[in-house]
Amino acid sequence: MKPNNPFVIVGYNGPEYFCDRVKETGKLIGAIENDRNVTLIAPRRYGKTGLIHHVCRMLPKEYISAYIDIFAINDLTSFTKAFASAVVGTLNTPVEKTISTIASFFKSCRPTITPQEDGIPKFSFDIAPHQAEATLADAFAYLKKRDRRVVVAIDEFQQILEFPESGTEALLRSHVQNVPWVRFVFAGSRHHLMGEMFTSAKHPFYQSTDILSLGTIDITAYRDFARRHFESAGQPFNAECFDALYSRFDGVTWYVQSVLNRVWQTGAGLTNVSQINAVVDEMVEDRAMIFRDLYFSQSGASQKLLSAIATEGSVREILSNAFIRRHALPATSTIRSALKLLTKGDLVYMTESGYVVYDRIFAEWLRKISV
Repeated sequence: MKPNNPFVIVGYNGPEYFCDRVKETGKLIGAIENDRNVTLIAPRRYGKTGLIHHVCRMLPKEYISAYIDIFAINDLTSFTKAFASAVVGTLNTPVEKTISTIASFFKSCRPTITPQEDGIPKFSFDIAPHQAEATLADAFAYLKKRDRRVVVAIDEFQQILEFPESGTEALLRSHVQNVPWVRFVFAGSRHHLMGEMFTSAKHPFYQSTDILSLGTIDITAYRDFARRHFESAGQPFNAECFDALYSRFDGVTWYVQSVLNRVWQTGAGLTNVSQINAVVDEMVEDRAMIFRDLYFSQSGASQKLLSAIATEGSVREILSNAFIRRHALPATSTIRSALKLLTKGDLVYMTESGYVVYDRIFAEWLRKISV
């Protein structure tokens, strides 16, 4: 179904509404077609999930794919439920054959089968913690016997490090290496954790994948994409205004898309920066109560550090005396502790240009209250 607005901010709607990523798409498809697993690393809101779905769409027809987002999953049992359900959801055989096939593989538990309006049954697994490892083994055995090539993408993969069960990494690695016709895309947003998992000899997945770090979309490609959609709808488009928007949010996909989505909604086209300012102000106002609660839930030092980073946009030398004096921050040791907490809480992260506030709309709010 064609989206009402070409600047999609949720989900994937096909190649017509997917901007660029030609090089990254080629690398991922090349790795998959040549039997290599891939680690895909990018901060949230860079379009990582959209790229995964785009790649799965562009793969040859002999491939089928399963996607699992484990950001909200906290233990092996929950992971196994999600993994088994996603794997079974790749089926495209008649229902009767599907049910009998599943029953022959899942010995430790039986899935719940729920009929859907489109005629394709939905499968879910309700397992107890003591069944998790056995059910996970069943799911991989099921994958191993498939008569088609399968791609399994696990998003926010670094979350497995938070599981209370010891040895989860080693357990998954042992299964992954024994399914020769299945390729895996391990995607994650925490660069340091994902990097350690796949480049440190201390971890089971050491050097087991290609590694691809996802940057921002090239400004020229993004500008051409935006121009095409505005002008195809009969709306005027100003390249300088787009460049100002791109620069304001450092090219981070979700923010650029969100503003373009709202500007396109007006039907007036993108003609001046005041339109961008109005949209951003509206987005800030819509979230003001949430931002206020988040801000005041932090320590005093963390509040000051957040405001200082937001004011400067990005800070490379965050413990420098000049930065601390400029914003009247507390002692270096206090700032170091606050930075650690803010980074762990995904409120601040390190980019090539320095530390930035993770949520760019939150940064806009912080600048407003700091004036």
